[in-house]
Order: sequence, then structure tokens, then C-alpha cells
Amino acid sequence: MGGLKRIAILGSTGSIGQQTLEVARVLKRKFSVVGLGAGSNTRLLASQIREFQPRMISSQGSEAELRQTLARGHAPSPKVVPLEEMASHPDVDLVLIATSGKAGLAPTLAAIRARKDVALANKEVLVMAGAIVMAEARKHGVKIRPVDSEHSAIWQCLKGEQRKRVARLLLTASGGPFLCYPAKRLKAITPEQALRHPTWKMGKRVTIDSATLMNKGMEVIEAHWLFGLPYSRISVVVHTESIVHSMVQFADGSIKAQLSRPDMRLPIQYALGYPDRHSNPELPVMDWGKAMALNFEPPDLVRFPCLRLAREAGEKGGTYPAVLCAADEVAVELFLSHRIVFSDIARLVEDTLDHHRGVKRPSLEDVLEADAWARKYAAKWRSR
Repeated sequence: MGGLKRIAILGSTGSIGQQTLEVARVLKRKFSVVGLGAGSNTRLLASQIREFQPRMISSQGSEAELRQTLARGHAPSPKVVPLEEMASHPDVDLVLIATSGKAGLAPTLAAIRARKDVALANKEVLVMAGAIVMAEARKHGVKIRPVDSEHSAIWQCLKGEQRKRVARLLLTASGGPFLCYPAKRLKAITPEQALRHPTWKMGKRVTIDSATLMNKGMEVIEAHWLFGLPYSRISVVVHTESIVHSMVQFADGSIKAQLSRPDMRLPIQYALGYPDRHSNPELPVMDWGKAMALNFEPPDLVRFPCLRLAREAGEKGGTYPAVLCAADEVAVELFLSHRIVFSDIARLVEDTLDHHRGVKRPSLEDVLEADAWARKYAAKWRSR
């Protein structure tokens, strides 16, 4: 392979997957795409196959339709395999998990058990089953490489530092598009308004979660598992400019921060290339010749209760975080289809959590059962 790192991208047609391919396109002497896993967007997947010529693919769309599309474009016809097989294949060096929801859990575990490097962009994997996933990673000697900009920032700040000297993790949040809205206006927010994030380009679910601050709450749970700190030492601070991606405070009071223009390709590239830093002319750089202001403020847990709900679910542990994820996914779907209002998202999630009978030390089966129960309960919430 001439020193090329062979990568499989699970979720290649989503926002993170497409940006990962942008990095691979520029750094084609560093990375070889050998596997692509996608949802139902067969047309985009076919285009990716024609360009990157992977050996393996996985798709939730029609295989016959995909084959016809490939044949019309005279593209190669790679082997179709399940996501778990792709994630654990001998020809893969690193697996990037960019699928959404619980679909990322099984392939992540498959990759870990095959001792593959894992770059994780799927929040639900650690939120749902953090104890299980991290135990498997320790057992098989696998390090999880975070792709979220906030966790990537903390990962970079911790490099070369003693973990016992870490006093606090400070996750930054953009605040979303409704940071300055009074509570009475939140009920009238439309899906179209909520999907217009002021800073980041993301998928629909993540964009809505950013607007409610649920996304940040889930990141608190992720940080707990990735970096092994208790929730009492993980804080969230609103930073509207999205230049400081997160910070680490140490025992002596000093703070390290990672700064860059908001562009997901940077943390993606860092996770793919670690421990190397590759030059990429496509990435934006800071212009320190221009005046700028960096503002910080505490989050408002009254107007944005999802952050509180996520932290509470994380502190309860067991199956509660899985229920949080499932209920939120259903709530976002209901909001996007105009069946509930924006402020109902938090109400639906809280009600589902309140009615859940948690399992303290769950097996994987317990986690999946809790997920299924929460989806069923949340789907009927509006009628209740």
C-alpha cells in the first residue's frame, strides 16, 4: 500500500462522511478509502464509488438500483458486505464511524474486537453504551479517536499532560440560533428556522440537537467516557464565535485551549492522521491580523432544559442515557414533521425518562431493550 492508511467510512453520504472524503481527496497520498457504508442515498454513494473505488460497500438502499446506477456510469462494482464485516475486515486499518443513532453501535464493537483504530463521530455509541464500549476498548487495547470538534480539542489539549493533573474539562457550545430568544418565543420556532445553524454545517438531527443544547448534553456524557472524569468536573460554556473548541483546566489553574476556524474537516483529519499533523491547503486558517472578540457565558438551563436532562441521565447512568438518545431522536422527528412544537422536545424527553425503570449495570441487550421501549413510549407521547 506504499504507506497509505486504509480507511473505511461508515456513514459516507452524511455530512461527516462527505467531509471525510474531502480530506481523503486532498490527502490521497496519505489515505486510501477501501470501504464505504451508506444509508439510502444510492445516487451519492454511486458517485463516491466511482471516484474512490472502494473494495467494499454497504448500503441501506436498493442494491439493484445501486448496481444499475454504477453500470450506467461504467463504475467498478465492489463487494457488498454488512457494516460489521467492513469494520472488522483485514484490509482496513482505521474505521470512521459517522452513522447516526444506534446504527453505529454494532460496527464500533466489531471494529474494536478486531483491534482496529476507531475514529468516532457518532455520539450515540458512547451515550447509549459508554461503559460497554470503553470496557471492550480497554480489553482489546484500542484507543477511541474522537471526531467531534469539542472532544478533539480536549484530546489535543491533553497530549503530553498527566491526566491526574486535570482539574476540569470545559466544553464550548455555540448556543445555537435561538440563544437570545426569550422563553415565550421558543414555542413558535419552526423546523425551517431551527435548521439554519449560525456556524456549523451538520445533518438535520444534530442541527436540531444543537438548537436545543441536547447535543452539548450528549457531549458531556461522551467526555465522561472518553476522558474518565466525573460529571462534577465537566462544564459547558457558551461561546458564540465557535473559535475556541474546548478547554482543559489543570490543577495549577492554567488552561489550555484549542482554537481554529469552525470547520469539521480539521478534527476529522486529526483523527485520521494521528499522531501526525498533515498540511491541507483546503483548511481555513486564523487571521490574527484582524481584530476579533471571543465571548463566553454560562448556558441557560431554564430556556434550554435538554442540557440539564442529558447531564442528569448521564449521572443516573445505566440505561437512562440510551433512553435519552432514543426519546430525543423520536422527538426531533416529530418536530421536523410539524407534529410537536420546539419546546415539546424537552418535555417529551423528560417525560420518557421519568417513566423509565432503569437497569443499573446493563448488558448490551438491556441497552437495546431500553432503546426500543423509549422509542415506543415517545412515539405515543403526543396522543397522551
